[in-house]
Amino acid sequence: MRTFIAVMLAIAMLTLSGCGEQQNPTPSVNLHVAAIQGNLEAVQQHIAAGSNLDEPEPSRGSTPLITAAVFGHTEVARALIAAGADVNYQNNEGSTALHSAAFFCRSEIVQLLLENGADKSLRNNAEHTALESVSAPFEKVKPIYDGLGAALAPLGLKLDYQRIETTRPKIAEMLR
Repeated sequence: MRTFIAVMLAIAMLTLSGCGEQQNPTPSVNLHVAAIQGNLEAVQQHIAAGSNLDEPEPSRGSTPLITAAVFGHTEVARALIAAGADVNYQNNEGSTALHSAAFFCRSEIVQLLLENGADKSLRNNAEHTALESVSAPFEKVKPIYDGLGAALAPLGLKLDYQRIETTRPKIAEMLR
């Protein structure tokens, strides 16, 4: 009987020792997948779990913030920035979240990045700043959009060429 009581007391103490402590949820989705999908809940789980928010994905070295910028997931970008993601991290091509947000004409994300210290002077491997990436005439860069759109369509990227063409000059003005 004493052994039973001792075991029950030990279980009770272990159970009570966790009271008042909030356990960090285990992330349900890979952080990069969450950024692609715009899954804010999963991103918040990664933030709470202490995941590396600047972990580069293997193929191009983009961070979840860069990915959120490409796919236009403003709230995911906002959460990542608030949690300390590096706004100036450069992927394997030298592009930052600002380059990506500017090129894909994600006005809100461009503004958010600028408000949080994104460096407008950084150049990618093609020697372009974010401003230069939106300064060329749309027709000249349309083949780049076509290629990226085709490559990323299986992941859910949808490009609205009319919105992009009309927004490029506005993004350029934001970056001046």
